[in-house]
Amino acid sequence: MSMFRRPIHAGFALLALLVFSTAGCGHPNARAKLPTPPASIGSNEAGVASWYGVPYHGRRAASGEIYDMEKFTAAHRTLPFQTWVEVTNATNGKHVDVRITDRGPFAHGRIIDLSHAAAREIDMLGAGTAHVRLRVIVPPREERPEAAVGAAAPTEIEAANSASIHIDWYVVQAGAFADRERAEALRVTLEELFADARVIAGSRNLWRVVAGREMTLDQANELAVRVRKEIGAALVVPEPGGNVPQEPSTPQLPVTPR
Repeated sequence: MSMFRRPIHAGFALLALLVFSTAGCGHPNARAKLPTPPASIGSNEAGVASWYGVPYHGRRAASGEIYDMEKFTAAHRTLPFQTWVEVTNATNGKHVDVRITDRGPFAHGRIIDLSHAAAREIDMLGAGTAHVRLRVIVPPREERPEAAVGAAAPTEIEAANSASIHIDWYVVQAGAFADRERAEALRVTLEELFADARVIAGSRNLWRVVAGREMTLDQANELAVRVRKEIGAALVVPEPGGNVPQEPSTPQLPVTPR
């Protein structure tokens, strides 16, 4: 019987080794990465903000989106991507809502890096930095994530949020601004290139600049390609109502960023 003891013991040793190896998969490095929990609505932070534009414009941000310096986005070190934050300039009281799409800033003492458009809204372009207060807010209902800017057609989520709109006709949205004059400036540029350029009132005091009227999805996609070549951004959306005409103002050109 002694001649069978070694094989039996070896079998148990092999089994123990397999159990140990399987248990080793429980090491933190081997665990599946859990999704980042959303930021708490109302949480706040205070510190110094900076902004960024060229040469980052057109490059891929940490979230995977293409950074557009004329969209209301920002970089933060820890807040989850797609978090919406209200940023208030502590000096002048002006505020802007931005969506977190990137990581940064990495300069010591700064808490957020705003896009060129967002920095312009709170008048901090010239200074380059400003003391700000951040507050996590509920995402705007009508604004889907800007990762979809340039997409060929509305997503199912957008269609669900637009349930009250008959999605039979489409237009091309070239931009959305908190400042109506800036929206009109873009409309003037757009009107020289495309027909039916106009400004309409959106939610959260946003003025949306759109081109085209009563287009099919294919027609809107074709126009969006042309608008992107001229303006740099375009989004195909269901045709909204409430056309709001306004006398044009002088277009404002982007200044040289940091």
